[in-house]
Amino acid sequence: MPKLSFNLLAWTASISDEFFPHIERLKKIGYDGIEICNGQQDPAAYKRLKKLLTDLNLGVTCVTILGADANPASPDAAIRGKGLDLLKWNIDRTVDCGSSLLCGPFHSAFATFTRTDIHPDEYQRSADTLRAAGDYAKQAGVTLCPEALNRFECYLCNTMAQLRMLVELTDHPNVRGMYDTHHANMEEKTFPDAIRTIAPVLKHVHLSENDRGTPGSGHINFRENLIALREVGYDGWMAIEAFSRSDPAFANAINVWREYSPAWDIAESGHTFLRREIAAAGYRP
Repeated sequence: MPKLSFNLLAWTASISDEFFPHIERLKKIGYDGIEICNGQQDPAAYKRLKKLLTDLNLGVTCVTILGADANPASPDAAIRGKGLDLLKWNIDRTVDCGSSLLCGPFHSAFATFTRTDIHPDEYQRSADTLRAAGDYAKQAGVTLCPEALNRFECYLCNTMAQLRMLVELTDHPNVRGMYDTHHANMEEKTFPDAIRTIAPVLKHVHLSENDRGTPGSGHINFRENLIALREVGYDGWMAIEAFSRSDPAFANAINVWREYSPAWDIAESGHTFLRREIAAAGYRP
């Protein structure tokens, strides 16, 4: 049975004690866990979060991105080295909060484009960096899940076919792939085919509406997605990932210029809707 979580990016990209009441409320709603962005620079904040989550019996997964100055696919070895160092830092923070999974589009730099055709060497450099990060993640008990994004946010991995190819090129047991309904809606021909493509390396899932608002309020066919996920045997985390203007710096960085749905409507209505859809898709407790 998959575990349903809620990504706190609906409120913040930097976890702090200020948001502990939000987490407590998410527990009362019925979530199995949360997902956080590793934007907080103070390691102690992650350790305090771990204590709260332990007390609440909630799980946690983490997400991060890398910028152009730390691009794992860069031809500059120094830039790739910085990317590896930042991934190691993020792995440490993932451990600090009690998580064993770090996801995000860290195969390459977010919103960074070469304006040329993709060169095979870019995949190889990314794979080499991910493999080195995988070695570090293995000793920490963490799985890395790079994420394919739509064409307007990255160029190296837009589809499940590209992501699977990269994961297989990396060839490391601690580097797997993830699936996001929002990006698949833009880049894939069909949801089931995309899920079947990534299935052999699939380790994490984001359930996101087409406009990043409340699941069930847009045109994503979640039941079709969930049936396909059940059919390939996926039973891991499913995180609702939705965005808002609550954290202006983060919102500006990812081009979120308006509110899609009230954050608590996303959390409450999204939970009710997806629990129903998960059951209707044939998952059993």
